[in-house]
Amino acid sequence: MAKSILLATFFSLLIATTFPAIVEPGPSFACDGQMGSFPFCDRSLPINARVSDLIRRLTLPEKTRLLVNNAEGLARLGVPHYEWWSEALHGVSNVGPGTRFGGNVPGATSFPQVILTAASFNSSLWEEIGQAVSTEARAMYNEGLAGLTFWSPNVNIFRDPRWGRGQETPGEDPTVVGRYAGRYVRGLQNAFDAKDPNRLKVAACCKHYTAYDLDNWKGVDRFHFDAKVSKQDLEDTYQPPFETCVVEGRAASVMCSYNQVNGIPTCADPNLLTKTIRGDWGLNGYIVSDCDSVGVFYDSQHYTATPEDAAAIAIKSGLDLDCGPFLAEHTGEAMRKGKVSERDIDQALTNTFTVQMRLGMFDGNPAAQPFGQLGHKDVCTPPHQQLALEAARQGIVLLKNHRAALPLLPARVRTVAVIGPNADATFTMIGNYAGVPCGYTSPVQGIRRYAKAIYQPGCRGVACPTTDLFRPAIEAAQNSDATIMVMGLDQSIEAELRDREDLLLPGHQQELIQSVSMASRGPVVLVLMSGGPIDVSFAKDNNRVPGIIWAGYPGQAGGQAIADIVFGQYNPGGKLPMTWYPQEYVTKLPMTSMNMRPDPSKGYPGRTYRFYTGNTVYPFGHGSSYTKFTESIAQAPSMVSVPLDGKHGCFRNDTVSCQAVRVSHTRCSGLFMSLHIDVNNIGPMDGSHVVFVYSTPPQGHGAPSKQLVGFRRIHLPSNSQQQARFDIDVCRDLSIVDQFGLKKLPIGSHLFQVGELTHSVSLQLMKV
Repeated sequence: MAKSILLATFFSLLIATTFPAIVEPGPSFACDGQMGSFPFCDRSLPINARVSDLIRRLTLPEKTRLLVNNAEGLARLGVPHYEWWSEALHGVSNVGPGTRFGGNVPGATSFPQVILTAASFNSSLWEEIGQAVSTEARAMYNEGLAGLTFWSPNVNIFRDPRWGRGQETPGEDPTVVGRYAGRYVRGLQNAFDAKDPNRLKVAACCKHYTAYDLDNWKGVDRFHFDAKVSKQDLEDTYQPPFETCVVEGRAASVMCSYNQVNGIPTCADPNLLTKTIRGDWGLNGYIVSDCDSVGVFYDSQHYTATPEDAAAIAIKSGLDLDCGPFLAEHTGEAMRKGKVSERDIDQALTNTFTVQMRLGMFDGNPAAQPFGQLGHKDVCTPPHQQLALEAARQGIVLLKNHRAALPLLPARVRTVAVIGPNADATFTMIGNYAGVPCGYTSPVQGIRRYAKAIYQPGCRGVACPTTDLFRPAIEAAQNSDATIMVMGLDQSIEAELRDREDLLLPGHQQELIQSVSMASRGPVVLVLMSGGPIDVSFAKDNNRVPGIIWAGYPGQAGGQAIADIVFGQYNPGGKLPMTWYPQEYVTKLPMTSMNMRPDPSKGYPGRTYRFYTGNTVYPFGHGSSYTKFTESIAQAPSMVSVPLDGKHGCFRNDTVSCQAVRVSHTRCSGLFMSLHIDVNNIGPMDGSHVVFVYSTPPQGHGAPSKQLVGFRRIHLPSNSQQQARFDIDVCRDLSIVDQFGLKKLPIGSHLFQVGELTHSVSLQLMKV
């Protein structure tokens, strides 16, 4: 989101220098004591009336100073200054200037990075984490250490495996990303007054809108990138997660991105902002720019002739808040020149003040409000730290287990060589946009709970530039009952403003793995920490490396989670939320190409499992277990009738003439079909299994080769059975998007796939 943590400090200092009045003395919260006599402080009034009263009391200079993230205080009205920018991607973070750690709150629970949490495919877990994070956020607000507006989650599609920020996302599938967004936002915002669900615990933000998934690749950066996106790809890939985040998650905010989309900066596009977010999706909240995005489209993209034009077009397009000083500096002059009206400014302030009032920020002392008793005792609680451990366990993916080499049995494995640049990782485990964890358990610390560990880094950092540390690592493997190699990436390889150029392990890591595996006395387990996929075909095909585990960036308890899985204390059930491509993939398409669909004439293989036509290292949804599951279809329809309205023209002499019908021309809102899937655990261990339901529509519509329409994680004891029911929304889940960006429902046979099983359902049109 922000250019970097350094830029977070830069913008805060810049605004503080430009507007020193923001540090004026004032109350710590609005509407307290004598200052609470204003009508905007009266909780008995509707929020819109309170907001109107507050805005009418403001001067124009005061209004413009409220259009930025470091909003100036209004001492005469008893309103303190407010910093809008806080982060809570996977725990309360101090990346934004609105949150700090210290005193009674030295840290907060650091959950796994999002890409690993998504690998659990456990919707209830995602919401539970959101609830824990918002509890800690509210507690820190009450302690004066944080705001209540958190610019999370990141719901961009992980379109290209080289993207440095893919780690922040829930993966490559629009359905999964949308489901994650909706559930995590619900957990964060958790209406704090059951009698008034309009109230918010904290305010979440869906970012970065839209088609944003390139940071800095081969000289192309996000500040200058113009994403050329077809209407088809925009509507069936890039937009759906944001729509779900706003409509189902009811997020209180959306953040527009740095890039342009088809020649227009996203923060200056009224079609994307006012028409779509606020109009079509009904956003009840505010729209904020990514940090200095308005300045970027003026200074770097040269989209407008003057800074006043940039300020005016942003506000008139629907932007309510600027992360950065640009709107505060130029909006007043834009208004004096007639480029923007005071009514436009008032509308922006209406949207931001409304969210603050929904948060209770104008209700007086927070101690007297719901959640007002939360404090430092509610941060880093044992249940929250246990949840962080459980989330890591649920997300970790067993990629390979040749001849059941895993789990290692402590009775047989007494000495373990623990090798690799991430073997004693701490900070690396929490990924980016993290805060200060409650504590760390590194992999070697976790392993020592089960066996004697001989630790050798093998490399000087993940860059592994030399082989001079190989010999001690090889000797450790020769003298141990088993070897666990913790390799992979970190933020020096993949991060914000840092995209990869290849999919290989850095430096000499592959050589170290091969050398150790040849020398090891016992089995070698390769554990990979990374946000993005890695081509480890050499290890996948090497039986001297019988076990491979992907651990993402597993959060503060990651080392314990890894050890629990390696030694069989926990049965892995995670599945990959993104495709792992071979290295040759990156030679066939540039990151700058936004097209999802393959183009054989150009040797373009397509993107994500929905369209990719090439070979994979590991496919989307891959993940093994220490037990064995079987699936069977217990109940499913063979035909579904779709009623039509009068606009379709699909019947001629009682003969159906349409191969597909526009969803807007149907009457199937609320039309569902149900699939009942029996799942059996026929193996020796209790475990969790993710049931995936895919659909392949009739061909000839430019549709995906298959698309996920449902998923569910279920836990089964050994030798037990459970039935999972999936209610498929026919119009939403089985529709496709045509080249004009229109949603259509293909008529005919839709093929459903559950594991190795298939079942055909025919959609038939019905006159009403």
